[in-house]
Amino acid sequence: MSDKPESVGNEVTYEVKDHVAVVTLNRPDKRNAVNGAVASALGWICEETERDDDVRACILTSSLESTFCAGADLSEISKGNAGALSTKKGGFAGFVKFPRTKPWIAAVRGNALAGGCELPLACDMIVAADNSRFGLPEVKRGIFAGAGGVFRLPRALPRNIALEIVATGDPLPAERLYQLGLVNRMVASDKVLDEAKSLAAQIGVNAPLAVRKSLEVARQAYDGTESDLWKASNEASAIVFSSEDAKEGPRAFLEKRAPVWKGK
Repeated sequence: MSDKPESVGNEVTYEVKDHVAVVTLNRPDKRNAVNGAVASALGWICEETERDDDVRACILTSSLESTFCAGADLSEISKGNAGALSTKKGGFAGFVKFPRTKPWIAAVRGNALAGGCELPLACDMIVAADNSRFGLPEVKRGIFAGAGGVFRLPRALPRNIALEIVATGDPLPAERLYQLGLVNRMVASDKVLDEAKSLAAQIGVNAPLAVRKSLEVARQAYDGTESDLWKASNEASAIVFSSEDAKEGPRAFLEKRAPVWKGK
């Protein structure tokens, strides 16, 4: 575990309560654009949430109502500091490639454009404000959306819609993306974080190991053959069914009480 960066609690805030980690992008003067401080903070937080057994679900959100994240901080790139915007393990923002096992929910208000769109796409679920927009405008600037957006969008949306977003660079509103299934829940802007916490709480009451292993297999659905997925499913199933939680769940059900999960 690396040392805690000074940017944790500044450029990115981090709080754990009721088994839910709330991670907030907090560079309001730069519309939460990603610089080296943000990348190092998010990379460290990803490590910390994996280490902390008390954390069962995570929320990535923004301190701004008008902008979730403006993407890469172009002023840093112009200074020759582009490499600092990524980490070896997590890729862009220390986040988009990080091998997370716990569920992450993006709570999006305002614009999520360019790299700021690729962050929610790297999450497992999205709660969005009804006035938010998502898009990859890189082609309008002659550059490339290299933080996963060009392949994650076609996995999450109908092919032709995804290709339109990629090729035109024009954003789509949350309402349309909710209809298409990219956005899980859509609410008023001032309700986004509460709704994300509600979703996290629904996840958090379940057995942590079972959730992690189920997601591990589900995330591979677009990558492997059916044979590969059966192998992964059988391996995950064996681990879950041999756990203490697998005994506690049925016992609690029969005893008509809430289960006490140990995550192992």
